[in-house]
Amino acid sequence: MTHSGKKSAIVIGAGIVGLATARALAIRGYSVTVFERNERAVGASIRNFGMIWPIGQATGPLYERAMLSRSIWKEICTEARIWHDEVGSLHLAYHNDELQAITEYVDANRQYRDCTLLNPKQALQKSPAVNPDSLKGALWSGDEMIVESRVAVGQVAKYLAEKYDVSFHWNTAISRIVYPSVMSGNNSWEAEEIFVCTGADFETLYPEFFSESGITKCKLQMMRLVSQPEDWRIGPSLCGGLSMIHYPGFQSAKSLPALRKRYEEQYPDYLSWGIHVMVSQNGGGELTIGDSHEYGLVHDPFDKEFINTLITSYLRTFASFKDWKMIQSWHGIYPKMTNGQTELVLHPEAGITIINGLGGNGMTLSFGLCEQLISARFD
Repeated sequence: MTHSGKKSAIVIGAGIVGLATARALAIRGYSVTVFERNERAVGASIRNFGMIWPIGQATGPLYERAMLSRSIWKEICTEARIWHDEVGSLHLAYHNDELQAITEYVDANRQYRDCTLLNPKQALQKSPAVNPDSLKGALWSGDEMIVESRVAVGQVAKYLAEKYDVSFHWNTAISRIVYPSVMSGNNSWEAEEIFVCTGADFETLYPEFFSESGITKCKLQMMRLVSQPEDWRIGPSLCGGLSMIHYPGFQSAKSLPALRKRYEEQYPDYLSWGIHVMVSQNGGGELTIGDSHEYGLVHDPFDKEFINTLITSYLRTFASFKDWKMIQSWHGIYPKMTNGQTELVLHPEAGITIINGLGGNGMTLSFGLCEQLISARFD
C-alpha cells in the first residue's frame, strides 16, 4: 500500500495504451505513476490519422470494445476540452464489385451498427471532397470520430494528472524491473501492480517473452496536406476500395475474396507494400493521408517516395481537394501480432502485466481494452 492508503500501480509508457491503463486504474482508486522515456509521447500514438475507427472492427466483441473506447474518448475530450469531431466515415465504390461488397456489408451489419448504403447523390451530399466521376455509391458509417492525436495524447496525460492525480515522470527510461521495483539508473520506485505498455520498444524489458510471442513491427508512411482554404471541410473521413480488404470488419462481405483477386491483378504494388488509402481532417483544416504497411523487426529509417506517390495517386481516384500541397511526411512504427491475435497480454510474474501488440488499432481499441482488462481483474 502507499502512504495514502491507496493501492499503488506503475505504468511504463505514456502512449495511448499506457494512458488507457493509467485511466482504468485511477478511476478504481489506484495511486498511479507513469514513466515515459521521452519528454512526451512521440511514438505511434501521435503518428496516425487520429481516427477512432469502429468500422475497422468485426461486429461482435471487438466492435463493442471499439465503441466502449469511443465513449471513453468522448467523455475525456468533452471534459478536458480536447478537440474531437464525430464525423463518421465514407467508403466509396467506383466499380460494381466494390458496390457489391459494401451492399453485402450493410446487409450483414445494419442491425448491429450505424451503417447505411448511399447512392452517389447522397454520398456527394455527405462530403464535398468526394470525386463524383464514375461514383457508384458509398458505405456510410456514423461511428467514427477524429482527434488530433499529436496534441490529444499529451492532453489526455494532462487530464489524468489534473483529475486523478496521476503522477508522470517524463524523460525517465525504465531499464529494469525486479518486482515490486522498477529502476532507471540508480533510482527505483515500487508499486503493487506494474504494467508495461512500451509499444514498439518491446525488447528492452522482456526480450525473451517477446521473441516467443509472435510479435513484429509495422512501419507505415503518412503525409499531411495544408489547411484547406476558406475553412473548407471534407466532412467524414474518406476511404477507397483498398480499405475494404485491409480491415477485418469487411470480412462479412461474401464477395470480398473476388474483390481482393481483382486488386491483386490491378494493384500488385499496393498490395505488396500494404497500401490502402484514407484521409481525415483535423481541427485546423489540414488533411492527413496514408498509409502503407511494411512488416519486420527492423525497418529502413528512410521513407520511400514511390510509396507516397502511390498513396496520392490512388487518393485522387476518390477524393478531390482545394489544395494538394504537402507540408509533412513521416513514418510511424507500431507492434503487431503475427498469429492473428488482436493484442498481447502477458504476466511474466505475479504483479506484472504486459499490454502490447494492438497493431494499428491503438487509438480505436486501447481505452476499451484496458478498461475491460482492469475491470475483469480488479472489480
